[in-house]
Amino acid sequence: MKKRILALLMAIMMMVALVSCGTKDQPAAGGEAQAKGIAKENLKIGIILIGDEADAYNLNHVEGIKAAMKKLGVSDSQLLVKANVYENADCEAAIIELAEAGCQVIFSDSFGHEQYMLKVAPDYPNIQFCAATGVKSATDDLDNTHNYFAKIYEARYLAGVAAGLKTKTNKLGYVAAKEYAEVISGYTAYYLGAKSVNPNVEMYVNYTNEWSDAAKEAVNAKALIGLGCDVISQHSDTTAPATTAQAEGVWAVGYNADMIPAAPDAALVSARINWGVYYEYALGCMLSGEKIAQDWCKGLAEGAVYLSDLNEKVVAEGTKEAIEKAKKGILDGTIKVFAGPLYDTSGKIVVEEGSFFNENETSSAPSWNNVIKGINVLS
Repeated sequence: MKKRILALLMAIMMMVALVSCGTKDQPAAGGEAQAKGIAKENLKIGIILIGDEADAYNLNHVEGIKAAMKKLGVSDSQLLVKANVYENADCEAAIIELAEAGCQVIFSDSFGHEQYMLKVAPDYPNIQFCAATGVKSATDDLDNTHNYFAKIYEARYLAGVAAGLKTKTNKLGYVAAKEYAEVISGYTAYYLGAKSVNPNVEMYVNYTNEWSDAAKEAVNAKALIGLGCDVISQHSDTTAPATTAQAEGVWAVGYNADMIPAAPDAALVSARINWGVYYEYALGCMLSGEKIAQDWCKGLAEGAVYLSDLNEKVVAEGTKEAIEKAKKGILDGTIKVFAGPLYDTSGKIVVEEGSFFNENETSSAPSWNNVIKGINVLS
C-alpha cells in the first residue's frame, strides 16, 4: 500500500514539475514544436519599435510584418507591438514582456536594441530573436539570434542619380542621423550615384545625432540650404528635411517613405526598404520549422530595396532613363557602387582603381565607414 502511495506521489510531483516549467524555455511553443513547424493559428509574434507608426521608418516595419502575416494567413491579433522602446534598459524589459507573453519570435527594428536582445536570448533558447540593422547576432554562438538588413546602398545610388541630374549649384545636402557605418554607407552610395551623372557634384553632411527629431532635422536642412545646397536628402526618420526643402524653394530626396505627399513641389524620389520580404521569409521559417538564417540581406534583385515613384513634374529630364540604366547595371554586375578609385578626405586611397568594396559581403549590416573626397562633414 505504501509503495502505491509513494508511486502516486512521485507521479504527481513529475506532473507538477512539467506544468511549472517557466516560459523561458517554452518547450511547447519552441523546441520540438518549432522543429516541426508551428501551426499558423498558434504563432505569436512580437516586434519592438524605436518609435511608433507616426514616423515612416517604424511604419514601414509594421506594414511589412502585417503584409507578410496576411500573405501567410496569420491574423493581426497574433502580433504584439511594443512602440517607443528606446535603446536603454527599457528595451530589455519590453523583450522579456513579449517572451513571457508567449511570443515564439521577437523582432526589433533599431541598432541599439540588439545588445538587449543578446542579453535576454540565452534565457529563452526556444524563442527566436531577430535584430534589424544589428551586427553581433551574425557571429555569436547563440542559435536563436539573427540579424537582418537590406542592400539599401543600391537604392541610395539610384536616388543619387536623380539628385545629380537635378542640382543647379552642384551642392547636395544630407541630413544624417548618427555617425554609424549604416549611415555613412548610405550617404556615400547616394553621393556616388550623383557623381556618376554629374562629375562636378559635391556633398555636405550635417548630423543630428538622433534617429528621429523633426526639429533638429529642419534646423540641419536649413543650414545646408544656407551653404548653397539645392537638393536635400536624409538618413533620418521624419519628413522634416523634405518639408523644409519645399519651404525654402529647393528639392528633396527622401528615405523610408514616399515624400511627395509631404512635399509635392520638392520631393524627387525616395529610397526605400521593403521589410515585408524579410518578414515573410522569417515567419515562413517559423511555420515550416526551417531555421532562420543567422544573417540575412537582400537587395534590388529580390525586391527588398526599391525607389518610390518619381515625381515627374519635378525631376530633371532624362532621370527615369538614367535610373533604369543604372539599375540594370547594378543587377547585371556592370556597375559596382563602391568602385575605385576612391580616396578619403585626406587624399589616401581606400579603394584601388579596378577594384571595388563589396558592401554587405561579410554581414547584413553595412560596414563601409570611410568619408570620401567630395563629401564634407559639418562639425
